[in-house]
Amino acid sequence: MIAIINTGCANINSVRFAFERLGKTPEVITSPEQLKGFERAILPGVGHASVAMKRLKDGGWQQAIDEYQRPLMGICLGMQLLCDSTEEGNVDCLGKIPGVVKHLEVGTLTSPHMGWNDLSVLKEHALTKGLSAQDQVYFVHSFAHTVNDATLVSGEYGQVFSAIVAKDNYAGMQFHPERSAKVGTRLLQNFLDWQL
Repeated sequence: MIAIINTGCANINSVRFAFERLGKTPEVITSPEQLKGFERAILPGVGHASVAMKRLKDGGWQQAIDEYQRPLMGICLGMQLLCDSTEEGNVDCLGKIPGVVKHLEVGTLTSPHMGWNDLSVLKEHALTKGLSAQDQVYFVHSFAHTVNDATLVSGEYGQVFSAIVAKDNYAGMQFHPERSAKVGTRLLQNFLDWQL
């Protein structure tokens, strides 16, 4: 069973439909007490990090996520919230994946980074199975996680940044797998297949 955490800062329907295309029926949960009953969880997110973190803290989600011992993946802003801190609002985040989220230094490129971009696999992992250099995924972001030991896959837009990260039972995808066609579908299946 898959839980989609509803923090009020997410595009939940597209994530839910993506898993339904894989033959799964995720449940949108609205209270942290529900989380422990699920085998896997998704933390989606759009919007401003400081607002989302306030909702997580005020809603009791921070402790529930901290105690969760099964696979949990953040998508886009959800990935950023799993890190130590973010420059967006200068707030501490959940601290499950090491690193700091910083504003993308894009130079003369348009910000936010919006559209299809390729990936570079830095480490083999269950989450990267079947991913090749020719694959592209869909991004919408202006902040990104720095590259460090938790980085499995990087992307580049003005600078190199983390596109997929993982540590222990926590993982994150900066792009939107639910909007990334066949590549995104394969990556979501990898998450379903991921064994700790």
